[in-house]
Amino acid sequence: MKRANSLFVLIILNILCISICYAQNSPANTGIKIVQKLEKPKNWEYNENDLSGYLLVYFKDQDQSAYMAISSDGYSFTDINNGNPVFIGSQLAEQKGVRDPHITRGPDGAFYLAMTDLHIFGQRAGFRDTEFERPAEKYGWGNNRAIVLMKSYDLIHWTHSNFRVDKAFPELGDIDCSWAPETIYDPEIGKMMVYFTIRYDNRECHLYYSYTNDDFTKLETTPTRITEIGGLDGDITKVDNQYHLFYVSGAKVLHSVSSKINEGYKIDTTRIDPEEVSTEAPNVFKRLGTDKYVLMYDVYGARPSNMGFSETTDFKTYTNLGRFNEGVMKTTNFRSPKHGAVTYLTEKELKAIIEYWKIDFVF
Repeated sequence: MKRANSLFVLIILNILCISICYAQNSPANTGIKIVQKLEKPKNWEYNENDLSGYLLVYFKDQDQSAYMAISSDGYSFTDINNGNPVFIGSQLAEQKGVRDPHITRGPDGAFYLAMTDLHIFGQRAGFRDTEFERPAEKYGWGNNRAIVLMKSYDLIHWTHSNFRVDKAFPELGDIDCSWAPETIYDPEIGKMMVYFTIRYDNRECHLYYSYTNDDFTKLETTPTRITEIGGLDGDITKVDNQYHLFYVSGAKVLHSVSSKINEGYKIDTTRIDPEEVSTEAPNVFKRLGTDKYVLMYDVYGARPSNMGFSETTDFKTYTNLGRFNEGVMKTTNFRSPKHGAVTYLTEKELKAIIEYWKIDFVF
């Protein structure tokens, strides 16, 4: 009888332990809430003229999860969850990890977040029996085929979709991977456009684009190559009537310009970033109220890894701002962010985030 009681107690303790562990890793516990359908918050309004703050998303190799940080000046960033993840990769991705987060705002004012579905340490973490999902000899590094799509109006309530590119579009053939999705609004089509890297034959990387449904849960058009330029980690920014594409080839940041959002980019092998070690993941954001643009990039060749920054007004000459905490750009409560992207917040949104996540933050 005593043995039975002891066994019962052990079972209960195990159940409690599992419940606690799940709760600690639950998206609800990080402050976000996954919902089936979005509703605009009451009294919600959005005006681009009211933008006065910055939102940074990034990820860390240690947990293959994504984070958010805020800034009022575009120089000093504070993590909203005290350096803990907001988006838990194991609960959002088929491969139990997310990488390469990118966030932007659409003309509707909503936040559009796209991420790579990939856990590069999945075997070590116990999620699979092999290093990668498929043989690296044939498919190379990562060999993931899904992307994570999320949408929100308030950065708290998010819809979530794990979208398998290869299953939705078998006409693409046997793709190695789909990497680093980013989103931009195409004013000519009137839709959000997701563009990302597709690799074939363990060697050829090119940028492809597709248009999404309004709910941002799936790609609606067959991914089409943007340009003949070979590369990955594309980032497109519209400035006046031109589109600036920054991308990576040979572990360095390159630049190309076109009058069209998804065609017409020419090859230029001039390295744009000032680093001497490997870089990737370029992302451009404007300093609000100025004519300056900041080019941010992941200096993954540094130890420890960091993000580097250059500033420009003409996209021809660049001022090196250094890396986080080694120059004018600062982080206050986190270190070694990877593959980041920046978008903008209104003062009202900035204050709401500070209050909701109880952040020690001073304007």
